[in-house]
Amino acid sequence: MYLTPQRVLIAGATGLTGEHLLDRLLSEPTISRVLAPTRRPLAEHAHLENPVGELADLLPTLAGNVDIAFCCLGTTIKQAGSEAAFRAIDLELVAAFGKRARELGARHLLVISAISADTGSSVFYNRVKGEMEEALKQQGWPQLTIARPSLLLGERLDQRLGERLAAPLARLIPGKYKGIEACTLARALWRLALEEQDGVRVVESDDLRRLGK
Repeated sequence: MYLTPQRVLIAGATGLTGEHLLDRLLSEPTISRVLAPTRRPLAEHAHLENPVGELADLLPTLAGNVDIAFCCLGTTIKQAGSEAAFRAIDLELVAAFGKRARELGARHLLVISAISADTGSSVFYNRVKGEMEEALKQQGWPQLTIARPSLLLGERLDQRLGERLAAPLARLIPGKYKGIEACTLARALWRLALEEQDGVRVVESDDLRRLGK
């Protein structure tokens, strides 16, 4: 079954995938409102509401009903500065965003996780992503879509050396571990947003690439 959301909340709209997704949302004639809190101001648009500041501070101030929410938040341990700071963003802030989106009336949350997310992983990054998924599952979403992309490909403002070196190889790896373009992921998220399917749905990277073609 397909539905057409009209009021959307998005976190991470200035990120690699979030920028592509925001462009798509603002170009959809059926969408009447996009609520996009960001650290830096976005270009003005008739259907865009853009509170500016730290997301943790803005969450309690967000108002008005939304139908659906996208969470494109994500950082690296190096960018965050420590494991504790990384957890604060990729687990605690994501969970807080989900809670607030639910309070604003959203019935469907789509979140970007990671291909190897696992609460039992010995790798800190993957373990935190798994814990984030579990935290969102505990929020009682009527519909929760977890996207697990492999290495995201695309031009970043802050080029990460490791990702830049890994990108050529990631394009050659077969199956779900093959790198995925951020614009492809954004298209896949929008297609998934149009599908009504109760409960939790986990979408791996190879399916995301197929949906985003």
